[in-house]
Amino acid sequence: MFTTTQPPAAALELHHVTKEFPGEPPVRALDDVSLRIDHGELVAVVGPSGSGKSTLLNVMGTLDRPTHGIVSVDGIDTAERSDNEVAGIRARKIGFVFQQFFLLPGMSAVENVSNGLLYQGVPPRERAARSIEALERVGLGHRLQHPPNHLSGGERQRVAVARALVHSPAFVLADEPTGNLDSKSTEAVMKLIHDLHSEGTTIVVITHDTAIADSLPRQVAVHDGALASDSAQRVLETVST
Repeated sequence: MFTTTQPPAAALELHHVTKEFPGEPPVRALDDVSLRIDHGELVAVVGPSGSGKSTLLNVMGTLDRPTHGIVSVDGIDTAERSDNEVAGIRARKIGFVFQQFFLLPGMSAVENVSNGLLYQGVPPRERAARSIEALERVGLGHRLQHPPNHLSGGERQRVAVARALVHSPAFVLADEPTGNLDSKSTEAVMKLIHDLHSEGTTIVVITHDTAIADSLPRQVAVHDGALASDSAQRVLETVST
């Protein structure tokens, strides 16, 4: 008797995704986008302002639903789920890192990271322990009790990365993670991203910076709401010829 082995679910998969906004005529921000990101990948999504990458970020992160097409997170088809169910999937499966950090000023680094577990049903003591572990993982074990205004820009972004990692998501979406940083802090944060990738973390970096994109193993270029190129596809074509 023969058995078929199903391929492992992707960390994130978009299948013929289109996103339109109301207007006369409607504005098509994403046009038939199909993309698969496997567990353990480090991918840059790169494009200039107005290319559609921000809309793509929102759809990948389940912050917005596509007009047409399917978005699957860790094998879960979100099109078949209610808004509340999708919010739960997002809270469990996706970690977010934003350019603006979004840290609460009156809280310590540990407390800010613990916020990433508030909706996970994790007991307070375990939240604290996991938050400390996440901060140590990003090199901030010595800054646990410092509030954001006592941290440098690079350190604040490391706290944001720790918050994104603390619930062990299927993947992390980093939106312009170095956009507010100086060159030294940018270098440190990108080294951290590479280190986390080497440990097996799946990370998607949204950026307009081609130098940052070129430093990552895979680059997906977005132009006018469509995928203009994918370096992984070029590799596949080279191998097959």
